[in-house]
Amino acid sequence: MSIIDGHRVDGVRLGWLRAGLLVAAAGWGANQFSPLLAAYRRQLGLSAASVTGLFAIYVCGLVPGLLLGGPGADRLGRRRIVLGAVALSAVSTLALMGDAPVLLALGRLGSGAAMGAVLAAGSAWVKELSHPPFDPAAAPTAGARRASLLLTAGFGVSGLVAAFLAQWAPAPLFTAYLPHLGLAVVALVFAVPLPETAPARAGNGASGIRDPRFRRLVAPVAPWVFAAPSIGFAVLPGLVAGHLKGFETAYAGVAIAMVLGSGLLIQPFGRRLAGRGVLTVAVSGLGAIATGLLLGAAAAVSGQPLVALAADIVLGAGYGLCVTFGLTEVGKIAPPGGLARLTAIFWALTYIGFCAPYVFALLGSVASPPVVLTGAAGLAAATAIAVPLRHR
Repeated sequence: MSIIDGHRVDGVRLGWLRAGLLVAAAGWGANQFSPLLAAYRRQLGLSAASVTGLFAIYVCGLVPGLLLGGPGADRLGRRRIVLGAVALSAVSTLALMGDAPVLLALGRLGSGAAMGAVLAAGSAWVKELSHPPFDPAAAPTAGARRASLLLTAGFGVSGLVAAFLAQWAPAPLFTAYLPHLGLAVVALVFAVPLPETAPARAGNGASGIRDPRFRRLVAPVAPWVFAAPSIGFAVLPGLVAGHLKGFETAYAGVAIAMVLGSGLLIQPFGRRLAGRGVLTVAVSGLGAIATGLLLGAAAAVSGQPLVALAADIVLGAGYGLCVTFGLTEVGKIAPPGGLARLTAIFWALTYIGFCAPYVFALLGSVASPPVVLTGAAGLAAATAIAVPLRHR
């Protein structure tokens, strides 16, 4: 085994980046559908219920992907699970290129399953490739930060690219999916030489759930990880749609890019915050989410798209800080051989936040959007206060 400049092991350079490219590819495949909802209704004549069902069926694939991918990666290895999942993501994109509802449903289901497996196994693989002997020069928290950055990049860029192609490219509901196919193929080719990093003897990842740090710190923060961006790009654009004048699809892509782009850019700052204490990142992230929700309430009152984009930026910052905190803490808590399994449990908790737009819609019958968003801001602020108290 040879190490050169801290990045070469058995002839593999920058292994964490190659594994991270797979994570980004899976994230791209998962989120490329989101800004196309209006285009599907307009061009294929699908009902609102059908489009909502296609959006939701993703979660039906995601949950078993998480629950099977995490334990599977601890038993069978990260490499096998991640490569297979990204290949499934590419096949699912081929299905989405068809215009038959059954193909769209299968594509969304497969994209969810692939994303679930990669969230668990891919995050663990990037983390392990970011530490000795694969990367001796990396900081102790580098693995969690790198996995989060690359996942966020895949989520954010895909939404913007797909939205712009859907708004202006020919055959938009076919063309919008081509970039993901190219990225998935490139990522798979670069990942072939990567070594397996799973410990030879798997432990019990479920034991990490009983750790007080997981129950008292990680679990309360986790649902806000995706509650913030889902409100930012699934709720706020609809509240300002009256001022968009035919550019709803492009604006949806910009909203996704603002949310996830700011989540990407804030993470180096989150690393510096972590030096001040374990809870500083979590409290800062929850505070940003509360502030972003209040800005969203202001956007709902004014109907101004720019105010909504400002809210998206702040919500994205909160997302970036909370996901960095969660992955870093999971890396500390997980027992030997149980990292992928405990990571899967963390991601399963985060995806509770994707229910936020549906809760918002249900509450819309009894309260106005500004009131609902203000109430959500209060809940985020209460969580920011409660987590340090539970830590003590």
